[in-house]
Amino acid sequence: MHTFFWHGSRRFPVAGLLLAMAVVTVAHADTTDPVTLGRAPFGTTPDGRMVDRFTLSNSHGIRVQVMTYGATITAIDAPDDSGHVADIVLGFPTLEGYTRDSARGGLFFGATVGRVANRIANGAFVLDGHTYHIPRTEGTNALHGGHRGFDKHVWTVENTNVTASGASVTLKLVSPDGDEGFPGTLITHVTFSLNDSNELSLHYTATTDRPTVINLTNHSYFNLNGEGSGSIENEVLQVNADTFTPINAKSLPLGTVAPVAGTPLDFRTPHRIGDRLRDTDPQMMYPHGYDQNWIVNGQLSHTPVPAAHLWDPASGRVLDVLTTQPGLQVYTSNSLDGRYAGPAGRAYRQTDAVALETQHYPDSPNNPDFPSIELRPGQTYDEITLYRMGVQPVPRRRH
Repeated sequence: MHTFFWHGSRRFPVAGLLLAMAVVTVAHADTTDPVTLGRAPFGTTPDGRMVDRFTLSNSHGIRVQVMTYGATITAIDAPDDSGHVADIVLGFPTLEGYTRDSARGGLFFGATVGRVANRIANGAFVLDGHTYHIPRTEGTNALHGGHRGFDKHVWTVENTNVTASGASVTLKLVSPDGDEGFPGTLITHVTFSLNDSNELSLHYTATTDRPTVINLTNHSYFNLNGEGSGSIENEVLQVNADTFTPINAKSLPLGTVAPVAGTPLDFRTPHRIGDRLRDTDPQMMYPHGYDQNWIVNGQLSHTPVPAAHLWDPASGRVLDVLTTQPGLQVYTSNSLDGRYAGPAGRAYRQTDAVALETQHYPDSPNNPDFPSIELRPGQTYDEITLYRMGVQPVPRRRH
């Protein structure tokens, strides 16, 4: 039995979807509304800072909400194959959920994560002969930038733009020298752009006045059947990666690269996320699910290359992820335990979403064979990730 992906009058086998990503379908809703960009207050942080939320909408029923706290994606509304619109990322209905519950639970829902995403062993690294110490926030690891990473700051609005074909907002954060132990004053911009081809672009740039390290990502948790709808085990994932970086019991890379062939991490052809989720391979048992870094084929490209393809058979929604980053961290929300609920009013539990975090490899400063995340004065950190949304029609039973 073969499953096919349709674009116009052409069809592609699902196994070839990554090759067909350049012609991904566009989900059309029954709307003729133009591209719009709205801005509204979203609350006040505990320390009294005002937070705004932007709403980017296109003519096909896609709506993306981004707030200045943490440069965070709070919602992505997308139509299914019958035109029904649902929010496909986990989040909270109020700012308090992000400033309190997300911070307390280490959730990072939709946030821009930095200065260094993922883990740094023992919260320490050496740069130009000097040892820097980052707060340990996950056992002995520094995770996602320390106690108060980029996700816990209110970013400033640098620019907004609306054209007939797209809308964008650019947010800025200045991280001072010594912030969470990192050297150098780092000036970071993230531009969120939604176009009328149903592409959400995240463009990251940064400069520094001293040698430093940087690894930015977005930590959105995707459930293509809609947030609060339950497990994503039936969603079908394909990852454009032949290799990955194995981890130890502390979720730190061993410093080696291994083939995915013959392991539960082999998503070179699409299959259900749940097929091998309970495999007894140590790579699955250490993090209680998927939480590894895949090495994207075509890494270190100056233009985004296919990294992952996700399809939900229940709704027909499709998400393609393309990136200039060399790695993709796939995380099956292993730490969700029912303590927090989203806008749908349903508790979030393990496997209720999958994060597809484009980034450099974990613990890169302590693994010289990994692609470098060093940034020096005169250089510009410049990375792009595209989330391309569409539908793959689902056969419906006739009654």
